Amino acid sequence: MTDRTALLMLDYQVALCERGEHMRMPALVEQVERRGVLAAAERTLTAARDAGLYVVHVRLAFDPSYELRTNRSARFDAYPRERAMLRDAPGARIVSELAPLPDEPVVDKGGVGAFAGTPLLEMLLGAGIREVLLGGVATNLVVESTARTAVDSGLGVTVVEDMCASFDPELHDVAVRKILPMFGAVRASADVVAGLRGEA
Repeated sequence: MTDRTALLMLDYQVALCERGEHMRMPALVEQVERRGVLAAAERTLTAARDAGLYVVHVRLAFDPSYELRTNRSARFDAYPRERAMLRDAPGARIVSELAPLPDEPVVDKGGVGAFAGTPLLEMLLGAGIREVLLGGVATNLVVESTARTAVDSGLGVTVVEDMCASFDPELHDVAVRKILPMFGAVRASADVVAGLRGEA
């Protein structure tokens, strides 16, 4: 890992990762808890910061008009109807244990993947990034979509498996065993952290 590597933290938001009044997807929250996703993400984030990696947080967050929504599929129609995931709403916030530091950019997106309609690729290339580590929820949505676009954009990809979860564990398993290995490496956070610390 070098200063040409970035860590992308994808959709670790209150509505998607925490129980409570702002929870939108109980099945996803259950898998996040069961798999220990936030703990793995926190360990990896700490190691990435210590190693001086470029860290970018990406979240699903809409402007009040919802016109910056890039995904026009029916499954996204509920957001404007319910006035959900507005950028200043509590549910859209990144969970406290993974909160961005003041010098870490937060990219708002209006669709599934981290690149469509956002300046993320230009940010990465402008910073000289050639490799990305990534994790997030859901595995078969934002993680898979982001990995595909990253590879097609000339970036090397490593998915940190235990930083990921899906609302359906079978979809997570298919993604990490069958799909994501076609686009990059799939590694455990313990191995990634060891590499960042020069232990592997």
